[in-house]
Amino acid sequence: MMQKKEFPELDEFVIATIRKIFPYGAFCTLDEYEGREAFIHISEVAPRWIKNIHEFLKEDQKIVAKVFRIVLEKNQIDLSLKRVTESDRRRKIDGYKKEKRAVKLLELATGKLGKTYQEACDVENKLVGEFGNLYSAFEETAGDAGRLDKLDVSENWKKVLYELASQNIRKPVAKITNVLVINCVGSEGLESIKEALTRAKNINGEGSNVNISYLGAPRYMVTVIAQDYKRAEKIMNDVVVSVENSIQNKNGKVYIERERAAAT
Repeated sequence: MMQKKEFPELDEFVIATIRKIFPYGAFCTLDEYEGREAFIHISEVAPRWIKNIHEFLKEDQKIVAKVFRIVLEKNQIDLSLKRVTESDRRRKIDGYKKEKRAVKLLELATGKLGKTYQEACDVENKLVGEFGNLYSAFEETAGDAGRLDKLDVSENWKKVLYELASQNIRKPVAKITNVLVINCVGSEGLESIKEALTRAKNINGEGSNVNISYLGAPRYMVTVIAQDYKRAEKIMNDVVVSVENSIQNKNGKVYIERERAAAT
């Protein structure tokens, strides 16, 4: 963010830089908090007993740590490395990189418009208030200028923010694939399956797509592409339920052979 926060919150994951290492622990600075100092005791470096702290930490090393104690009256922040899982670390680094990218885009917008730092900070606060964080603001705006309609900023700001978002942010796409095994006996069984799948294929939402392909009787591949997994999962569920209801009305049966999910 252009305006850095002054103090982290308890249990927050932070990016820190190791500055001084001692046998009993290490002092570091918090990259997101104006270089505020924090401390990692040797007991919080790893889940096992440590003989030499230098085996785990090096000066100028950047780490992801968890804030587990704050003593405001002493201006004390204690961090832990051992309480950070690999998924926590990846998630924090990904978010940190995205936020830095968003800051650069806002700085570009500020330069293009010839605005002051304070004016940019005011716009940033409005974006964060509306979208939760700066990167989400650009991500939601990419390809959809209407997402800025309610934002209380000038049309010039909206235009430049939309242009930069569309040019630099690739919106995430989630893809879920199911293989459905569909059995429907009787002379009209195949026609009933086609009818059920045609109806299901028309189920979609904004920015999503449903594709159904024939793999060989009685197997059919259903692929749902949406802007995020939550939407993709809902649409896939609606598709499966629609097929099940249609086939069951024709005395048929449906079950899912396998499911795969991937980001594209």
